[in-house]
Amino acid sequence: MIDINLLRTDKGGNPDLVKESQRKRGGDKAVALVDEVIALDDDWKKARFVADEINRKINSIGSEIKDLAKAKKKDTPEWAALQQRKADAETEKAEANKISDQKEKFLNQRLNLIGNMVPDSVVDSKDERDNEIVRKWWPEGRTEAAEIEKRNKLGGKDIKGVVGLYSHHEVLERIAGYDSQRGTNVAGHRGYFLTGPGVDLNLALIHYGLDFLEARGYTKLWTPFFMKKELMAKTAQLEEFDEALYKLGGEGDEGDEKYLIATSEQPISAFHAGEWFTEPDRELPKKYAGQSTCFRKEAGAHGRDTWGIFRVHQFEKVEQFVLTDPEKSWEMHEEMIAIAEEFYKSLGLPYHVISIVSGALNNAAAKKYDLEAWFPFQNEYKELVSCSNCTDYQTRLLDIRVGAKKLNDSTKKYVHALNCTLTATERTICCLLENWQTEEGVTVPPVLRQYMGGKSFFPFVRELPGAKKGKAKGAEDIAKAVKQMVV
Repeated sequence: MIDINLLRTDKGGNPDLVKESQRKRGGDKAVALVDEVIALDDDWKKARFVADEINRKINSIGSEIKDLAKAKKKDTPEWAALQQRKADAETEKAEANKISDQKEKFLNQRLNLIGNMVPDSVVDSKDERDNEIVRKWWPEGRTEAAEIEKRNKLGGKDIKGVVGLYSHHEVLERIAGYDSQRGTNVAGHRGYFLTGPGVDLNLALIHYGLDFLEARGYTKLWTPFFMKKELMAKTAQLEEFDEALYKLGGEGDEGDEKYLIATSEQPISAFHAGEWFTEPDRELPKKYAGQSTCFRKEAGAHGRDTWGIFRVHQFEKVEQFVLTDPEKSWEMHEEMIAIAEEFYKSLGLPYHVISIVSGALNNAAAKKYDLEAWFPFQNEYKELVSCSNCTDYQTRLLDIRVGAKKLNDSTKKYVHALNCTLTATERTICCLLENWQTEEGVTVPPVLRQYMGGKSFFPFVRELPGAKKGKAKGAEDIAKAVKQMVV
């Protein structure tokens, strides 16, 4: 949630700046929300004024009652009249406070729909085709242009059945790395079992990712897999409750609702809820390497993204999460995406980093980078990393404060929260399979081998369903060409 004082001119705020930020995010409709919140704020102030006036009246009556008590006039008609006036005022106060509280609750609900302030460094556009390419990296001996050209010579983007150029789900099937049919039988749509090599790769990425971050000053955290509704509501966006989150019914003495987490960012963001870092130079930053299983409905996903284990309802993820001094959060944002880049370079995966346009940002993110890695079969970059600076948008509701405690200080200062994927392991496996496949199987990236007992290669042990034995006419020539397209 943004600071409502940004909308209050009497508090030094500038509503026009918020409107401009909203225009970048969602156009006229988003701007209109600002005017609505300002009107609701004015309405709440009036209701609060009425309640406060009644409270002052009660205090005045209380003073009169004390004076009568001192004068020993408790048995007088005047005393009885004052007691009745006080009782009537208390009833008025309760009703006025109820009205004020209802108006404040609705005000905050609408305020929570206004997005974080978008800085000037974000591209002003609603079209994701305008995402800014910040930089690219390719392993030595490979280039994007060369792979696109060779792919086109092989028959274009939709070619299938070329040895050495299978889609990730076909590679995983051929090395006996997962069982989607039995997974669907047990768990339903997009359910799966990882088996053998799939388990090896998944665990290796988790262990390597956690060690990778620990070596860079991060503290490992294995988080809860579900959260209380009231805390989830302070860190997840409202639309996520219906579109992404799985709800658990309350049981036993608690009787409260809980939600399965969609990312370890959610429980880690609440790890310090209600705390106050009074010595930021000594206590910050707090850098966490969060590991969790994640659960998402993934409503609306379709096409190639639903192949194999690329976009599934349950997956593992290693996440960077940092709390930092507000003056240092933009520097930290660059550091976190650089760490993610270093990780994917170590795995030998080509990628580019893009800065997401204003109209595609979620409400919490002031600015977001995506790291998209190259998938040879699909002949395109696909998202593996999301890296966001959420400034104080989440920490305000979670009440994670920073700075020395000062007497009568009316200005609250909150830490800035940043999150950045290191690896969503199932999705990273997909990318590894397409980039490290050969004609005979899959080579294991060298950095992962120590985490899987020294295994360096997974051979193909299965044929694809419906595939004919032997190579089709001309397949040998195609396979030779493909050799130059993969690591």
